[in-house]
Amino acid sequence: MRARAVLISLVAAGSLLGPAAPAQADAVGDVVVFSTEAQALDVYSDPSGCHRLPAVAHVLTNRTDRPVRIYGNPFCLGPSVVVQPGYGTHVPGGAGSFSA
Repeated sequence: MRARAVLISLVAAGSLLGPAAPAQADAVGDVVVFSTEAQALDVYSDPSGCHRLPAVAHVLTNRTDRPVRIYGNPFCLGPSVVVQPGYGTHVPGGAGSFSA
């Protein structure tokens, strides 16, 4: 019963805080993901929202005009690493994602 009350409180707090965040415009440009030498690059043009990374993703390059966030799960939730425009980073293989 107590867990249910905590869950309801978290959902209520999230619904109050969610609309307070300003809407962000879509990124303009490409997010490029390198997986292996045997595969073509994965290119996400003008990305918006959450995108699951390829299973063997290795490096992500942000060629957009906005920061990109990298997550260790496929749902764009939890802690993230910010990649500024014009920079790149190694990414977690298997179940990572990014949002722009």
